[in-house]
Amino acid sequence: MREHKPTTLKEKVRRLPERPGVYLMKDRLGRILYVGKARSLRHRVSSYFQRSRAFRTSQPKIRALLELIADFEVIEVRSEPEALLLEGRLIKQWRPRYNTDFTDDKRFLLVRVDLGEALPRFRLTRLRKEDRARYFGPFAHSGLLRRTLAQMRRQFGVLLADGTPTRLEDGSWRLYDDVRAELYGGDHVVTTAAYRERIEAACAFLEGKSREWVDSLRTEMAAAAERRDFERAAELRDIVFALEQTLRRTRRFERADPVRPAGGAAALEALREVLALPAPPAAMECFDISHISGTFVVAAMVRFTDGKPDKDQYRRFQIRSFVGNDDYRAMEEVVGRRYRRLAAEGKPLPDLVVIDGGRGQIGAALRAFVALDLEPPAVIGLAKRHETILFADGRAPLNLSLNHPGLNLLQRLRDEAHRFANTYNADLRSQRLRESVLDEFPGLGPVRRAALLAAFGDIQRLRAAPVEAIAEVDGFGPRLAAELHAFLQPPAAPESAPPDLDP
Repeated sequence: MREHKPTTLKEKVRRLPERPGVYLMKDRLGRILYVGKARSLRHRVSSYFQRSRAFRTSQPKIRALLELIADFEVIEVRSEPEALLLEGRLIKQWRPRYNTDFTDDKRFLLVRVDLGEALPRFRLTRLRKEDRARYFGPFAHSGLLRRTLAQMRRQFGVLLADGTPTRLEDGSWRLYDDVRAELYGGDHVVTTAAYRERIEAACAFLEGKSREWVDSLRTEMAAAAERRDFERAAELRDIVFALEQTLRRTRRFERADPVRPAGGAAALEALREVLALPAPPAAMECFDISHISGTFVVAAMVRFTDGKPDKDQYRRFQIRSFVGNDDYRAMEEVVGRRYRRLAAEGKPLPDLVVIDGGRGQIGAALRAFVALDLEPPAVIGLAKRHETILFADGRAPLNLSLNHPGLNLLQRLRDEAHRFANTYNADLRSQRLRESVLDEFPGLGPVRRAALLAAFGDIQRLRAAPVEAIAEVDGFGPRLAAELHAFLQPPAAPESAPPDLDP
């Protein structure tokens, strides 16, 4: 029996479950206007379609949103905390026009230390430059950070931004004047070499602090969600999300050793040494799985040749063998598909396979090689939290120093796979949302819809096409082509809106 398709938004709302989830409000062109979370999808979404609501609200931005909503999409989840996290990921991905902006990481402080100075000192900044300095953070609590720096000055005897050291005749330095000397631990007259040792100790301390504070915020967020204080949990989620994003970006610069190159032949040789490989891994391939709460599961593989991206060899995968959220099965499938293809074409396997994940993902990759009856190359996993290298052959996990050139190369490979997978995921989801607008045009069945997409490729090209070009598609004439063309044109935007929205 054919399932009845809802014909109105109210009917669609009535079919919603009384379950937690996330909803995406869309305009008639399928563009996402707003993302929100709900304890009950039916109750929350229905509030948008109450006739009196547009007249009750005094905020122009809410009125403009209510006037533009033409459709919605929902994603069910198991709990309110899961809805909270999914809402955050989707807002960050789609950046809807009517969502209050996520916390901008520029509000957080970083600590900068320029190791190129004769006497490096710790300074506060909100912008990270692509220079040779090291950056630590971001830090969410400026007051706590400033107290920490004061503690570092006392504990390690290092200079902050306000320090005015004096060069002595014997080449040593007096860091502080006599009045302040008793405030700080250690001798305030030091050689350059001795001061460098203090800087290294202070850097190690500060690097641990930045991650420690992020972990404490994450714990606080979970506690707020547990006691059902979801507004506070959402605020903390935004802060943690921005902190983690900036931490991920700063790692690529703060870990570079100023005196040792982090890429090229030196990095490959360093990697050969620590991984006990027979030769430097000239060909490396990395796999990553990407999904949003179990939907739109995709995978990506990137390849580095001689330590550099080999983009002609990048590959993207849609999962074929199952539907749902199972990273292990997805990893086994895509690794198997990649190396079955190479074996069939008589091409060599890479020197090193890197899996973005832990023991479970590594085991899944190995099962793929067993199923293919192929001898696997060296296979390792790179676990994100502590950048731990995990070995497929049972060796103990390995943690390298954060400025090790081999680890830096693995991080660049892993980050590129993650970026490529996430981009593919976003592209597929965006394509589906854009194409869904054709479902709302009356009289457009699957045959005509397929003919349009075959002729123009995607909605963007169809929207830009003249009426005459649409009329040439099978099943269309001048009148229907003109109606579809008018339907696809974007509506006029509202004149202005206040910065915040909380419908």
